[in-house]
Parts: sequence; C-alpha cells; structure tokens
Amino acid sequence: MIKLLRIAEGTNTTLGQLYINNLFQCYILEDKIRNEKIPGETAIPAGEYKLGLNKTAGMNAKYQSRYSHMHQGMVEIRGIPNFTLVFFHIGNYHTDTRGCLLTGSYYQLINNDYRVLHSADAYKRVYFLLAHAAAAGANLVVE
Repeated sequence: MIKLLRIAEGTNTTLGQLYINNLFQCYILEDKIRNEKIPGETAIPAGEYKLGLNKTAGMNAKYQSRYSHMHQGMVEIRGIPNFTLVFFHIGNYHTDTRGCLLTGSYYQLINNDYRVLHSADAYKRVYFLLAHAAAAGANLVVE
C-alpha cells in the first residue's frame, strides 16, 4: 500500500508524508490544494490513483542520464482528473513542482511556505520501491 498523507499547508504549498507498506519513506512537497485547478500550480485532488512507469515523457531522458544505474522510467500518477504527466521527482521549492510530487528527506517552513531538502537523496531511497509498485500496478492513495 502506498499512501500520501498531507500534513500541512503553506500559502502556496502542501506538505505530505509518503508511506509504503505503512512505513514512512520521505516528505512530499506539492503545490497548494485548490478547489479549481490552475495548471502547474495545484496539488492533485485527494483520491486513489494508479501508478505507472512513463518511458516517453521529456523528463525521462534527463533522469535516464542522471540516474542511469537505476532509472526504469518516471513513476507517474495516472488517472487524475484534469491532470496529466504527474511524476515523483526531485526539487526543493513549490516552483519546481509544476503539479508533480517532490521528494524530500527534511522540510523547512520559510515565510509561510514549505520546502523540502535533500530531495535527490530521498528520490534515490524511494525510487526502487515506487518503480516496483508501479510495475506491479499498485495504487497511490492521497489523503
């Protein structure tokens, strides 16, 4: 079971915790939760979504080059109404998300917005677990 539990909101950010098989894995940074979607600036709605591996999106080539020893495709969250190409990836600020989920080992609250730190380390820690789950057709529950 893969679950994203949202725990705090800032002015433009949403902070969450990612659990795999009920074990905390890392923090997740998203854009703000909004009732109406603003492209590239809105967190995905709460719900249950299928995970998959995307091997064709533009980010895929960048991550294949950067993480060639482990990369099997971008872990994509699929079936989100009004959202496409939503991935787990690295980044520190809500301006890096573009509607995606950023991994982080730690977080900070600065000027009423969250940021995550040591994002690449967290990504490398959870990638295999997420990629394996995606290949098996697992779901992500967002609360």
